[in-house]
Amino acid sequence: MYLDHNASSPLRPEAREAMVRLIEDPPANPGSVHAEGRRARRVVEKAREQVALLIGARSDEIVLTGGGTEANNLAIFGAAEARPAGPRRVVTSAFEHPSVLEPMRELERAGTEIVRVPPSASGVVSAEAVVEAARDGAVLVSIMLANNETGTVQPVGRIARALAGRGIIVHCDAAQAAGKIPVDAEDLGVDLLTLAGHKIGGPQGVGALFVRRGTVLRPHLAGGGQEMHRRPGSENVPAIAGFGAAASAALRELSREADRLGGLRAWLEARIHEIDPDARIHGAAEERVPNTTSVSFDGVTGEGLVIALDLEDISVSTGSACSAGTIRKSETLEAMGLYDEARSSIRISLGHTTERKDVESMAAALPSVLARLRTHAAAAMGAGTR
Repeated sequence: MYLDHNASSPLRPEAREAMVRLIEDPPANPGSVHAEGRRARRVVEKAREQVALLIGARSDEIVLTGGGTEANNLAIFGAAEARPAGPRRVVTSAFEHPSVLEPMRELERAGTEIVRVPPSASGVVSAEAVVEAARDGAVLVSIMLANNETGTVQPVGRIARALAGRGIIVHCDAAQAAGKIPVDAEDLGVDLLTLAGHKIGGPQGVGALFVRRGTVLRPHLAGGGQEMHRRPGSENVPAIAGFGAAASAALRELSREADRLGGLRAWLEARIHEIDPDARIHGAAEERVPNTTSVSFDGVTGEGLVIALDLEDISVSTGSACSAGTIRKSETLEAMGLYDEARSSIRISLGHTTERKDVESMAAALPSVLARLRTHAAAAMGAGTR
């Protein structure tokens, strides 16, 4: 049972079909002017329009990239480095995705002041605190829309509206929100917004950055003039087509899937509390995307629980999957001040392939898995005291 859709959601049938057609009849370079090149260009532009529709944007505001990480890097370095030299401040939250946190560290090493606003214990950053941190000399604010571990929705729209007219670029990593809740770049008021194909059932290795008209962005890569001179390199036409098809399917099914997955999650979280009344579901009191549960259990480690559930053929994670296959404590929960829970938490994330039987299997396996891990932990502690 695959319950790790926030790491990567399996390829949608629509995306697979779009890609197979192009793999069986390989397209030319979309930068070529001959008929085959023009055919490839039409595929790319159709997908660009499909991605734009998912977030209520214009197609000429969509820069196609090699994934969400690249889009975040382009947004952060491109916005920060587009400003005149001199003292700079960038504001972010303390529990962003690693593809935001690591570029921030690079900027910091180069002399940019980075302000990291901590989230509350319930997993939401204060809009007022972000706006206050941006008051003197900030050039960029980068706040995710939905946290990848807890699923909590952040007040990005309030932040962008409060900063409007101040000359501060506002970036939003919406990779974990798009396709799960309505996302409208215009309503949010952001200048930059990141998407990742494989988070919505598209292929891995393709993403997009929304760049609002008029936003100054320095290219992060050098080369050709592709993607409106913002992201050079020949486009991966089959992957882009798959991304576009997945975006269309996600938009078409958005309301129905939100209700369906929200119902499955509510059932599973109720069963978790029946199985272990002391279990803590993080962010449960806040608005969350409907597919995500972050839960911690006393007496076990998140790593041990992930491995034990894997032996039961159930796939979950301890948090972000973008750490080269490592299993670590949750940096998100640590940023929320939940240090003990950070070592004992797992993330369960549902998606378009999830069925009722999958969450029922998870609930059925959990009692024996928890009992076994706690027995082993107690035995190990007893052996250590002798």
